[in-house]
Amino acid sequence: MSLKYAVLAALLEGEASGYELSKVFDVSLANFWAATPQQLYRELERLAQDGLIEAREVRQERRPDKRMFTLTEAGRQDLRAFAVTPPRRPTAIRDELLIKIQAMDGADFEATRALVEEREAWSRGKLARYERVRERLLAGRSEEEYLREADRIGPYLTLMGGIAFEEENLRWCARVLTILTQRAPLG
Repeated sequence: MSLKYAVLAALLEGEASGYELSKVFDVSLANFWAATPQQLYRELERLAQDGLIEAREVRQERRPDKRMFTLTEAGRQDLRAFAVTPPRRPTAIRDELLIKIQAMDGADFEATRALVEEREAWSRGKLARYERVRERLLAGRSEEEYLREADRIGPYLTLMGGIAFEEENLRWCARVLTILTQRAPLG
């Protein structure tokens, strides 16, 4: 998949500036698709050139002007076609920490423990952010009410995937730390 479709999907929420989209990527899409602000701005330019989004200038006092982006009908059609096309390949895990764990035998157990504890803290932080997003989306409704009444449920469903992913990361980290404690060299 390309960044193109992540941007088009983010614009389903409505008109947004590049800065606002980068915040959407940080909060809502980060659980499944990462992009730097530079990548995002380059992609917005390409999408505008391809006629999949429109850009308009907004004059601001005491701030630089900003560009606001919206989906065009061509962008909506392209996104609809993408949404029903099977993925090219199943998801593959590419995680540098897993390579380090694979190679840890004979290495410094404490250094490995620190790496896993760092991942655990990172996952806790992401999970806390996702829970805040969840509460904002639900806005006092139960999950069942939200899923029955909301105009769009895609963002919530992907958020559920991100929450499950980080919860599993935390379970894995706890298990690895337990094993490292049990196997730690005496000394």
